Amino acid sequence: MSSPSQSLTLWAGAWLSGRAAPDDVIDALHEWAPMHLVAAGEPDAKHRAGLTGQDPEDGAAGLLTVIRRADPVGSAGIRLLLPSPGDVRGLPIGLPFSAAATTAGEGVLVGVPGTPGLGLVPTVEGPDVLRWNVFAVPQVPEPTDLPGLGEAEFTMREAVRDAATTLAGIHTVGDDGRGTDPRAEIATELAQIARHRYPDTIPQRAVRILDSADQVEAILTVAGRGGGLRAASATATAAREDALRPLWTAVRNARVGAINAALHATMRG
Repeated sequence: MSSPSQSLTLWAGAWLSGRAAPDDVIDALHEWAPMHLVAAGEPDAKHRAGLTGQDPEDGAAGLLTVIRRADPVGSAGIRLLLPSPGDVRGLPIGLPFSAAATTAGEGVLVGVPGTPGLGLVPTVEGPDVLRWNVFAVPQVPEPTDLPGLGEAEFTMREAVRDAATTLAGIHTVGDDGRGTDPRAEIATELAQIARHRYPDTIPQRAVRILDSADQVEAILTVAGRGGGLRAASATATAAREDALRPLWTAVRNARVGAINAALHATMRG
């Protein structure tokens, strides 16, 4: 899993569909942090989300209460969003939730399109604490069209190749001035992402897409990292940034498409 929002979307979607227990969702979230706080991100959200107690409330179980309130009939009306500046597809327009999700680069939208819903945005509160800010969404927008699983899988195969080619073509040097081999750092990045598990209900094709996206992210993270690894010239730095930007977009689109397709498959069951 690449983000807390991805874990929450997949596991809560399985729970809403009756294919995972509440403890499964909580266990998946605890992989990110042992303590989760749930708080209203704006005044309107507190009543709508049922946050009537202490703010913030302690415990990942509080997230399940919020999600059930936004999707009371268990229709798995939950959606992953991975926006970035200049690419805010799927977000409702002009809401505090949209601004917070864009800043965080992730968010979860809960509710049936055309009806009031809730938005959830995680932020790191400390080394062991993840805070989920809850926002009111007056009308959940219709889902944005994204590539199907077949197109997403092909795109990710191409992205893996392009990312590897980009990294190999950039001369990198370490702090000591010597050339470096980034393969060990890529393996470390990938291991960190891969420690999170998927629900058993997710289609294997979606798993392949998400695994490929994780592989590309690990390569891009190492390729774009400053400090110990840096491009050997300003020209190389600019070339690296230009080459990596569309690959990051492909990763986000593939993840959102694969996860939303997986949730639909879970509902069809």
